[in-house]
Amino acid sequence: MKKILIGIFTAFVTACAPYASPERATWKTYLYGASFTDMNDVSMSAKKPILLGDGGRTVTDATIKNPELEYGDAALNESAMYFGYMAELESKLYDALRRPGMSVQRVGTDVLVILVRDAIMELNAPEISSVGDDNLKTIARILKQYDATFIEIAGYTDSMRDVNAARAFSTDMAERTAVYFARHGLRPSRMFIVGRGAARPIAAQDEWGRLTNRRVELRISPVR
Repeated sequence: MKKILIGIFTAFVTACAPYASPERATWKTYLYGASFTDMNDVSMSAKKPILLGDGGRTVTDATIKNPELEYGDAALNESAMYFGYMAELESKLYDALRRPGMSVQRVGTDVLVILVRDAIMELNAPEISSVGDDNLKTIARILKQYDATFIEIAGYTDSMRDVNAARAFSTDMAERTAVYFARHGLRPSRMFIVGRGAARPIAAQDEWGRLTNRRVELRISPVR
C-alpha cells in the first residue's frame, strides 16, 4: 500500500512540475531520425522509407476506405483522401488553438500552424513556458492522432545585425520545440527541423512586429 501511495504521489508531483528542456547535449538522442533540412518533395520522398520503417504510415493506410471511391480515377480518389485527412487535421487544430499568438491555416494539402514565440516560450529565457507547455501538449496530442504526416518545424526571428546569431536563435527555438514533441510521443522520423533566422518576416520590424516575427512555424504535410 505504501509503495502504491508513493507511486501516486510521484506521478502527481511529476504532472504538476513545470516542463524543463533536457540538457542540450542530449538533444541529438531525442531527435535521432529527424532531418535538419527543408521539407520539400525530394526530402519527403527520401524520408518516407525511413518513416515507414519506424512504424509510420501513409494517409491511404490511415484512412478508412470509402466504397464509393473504389471505382474511378485512382489519382483523384487518393487526392480526395489527402484533402479529407488534412481537412480533419486542420479542423482539430483550429478548434483547439483558438488562443493568443497562434493561428492555423491551410496551404494546399498542407496545414500551417504559426506559433508566436511568446505563446510557447518564456519572454526572457530560452525555455518552454507553462503556457507553452499546455499549447504544445495540445498540438502533440492531435499530431499523434493524425500520424500519417510529416512535420517541418521552422524557427524564425526578427531582424538582427548578426546574421549568425539570428540563425542560431531561430534554430534553438525549432530544436527546442522538436525535443518537446519527441518527449511527448511524436516520432523524430516525421520531423524536418530548420532555423531560418530573419527570413520571411510576417510583420513590420517595429516594436510589436519584432515579437510577431519571433516564431515557430509547423508545416504539416501528408505522407503520400
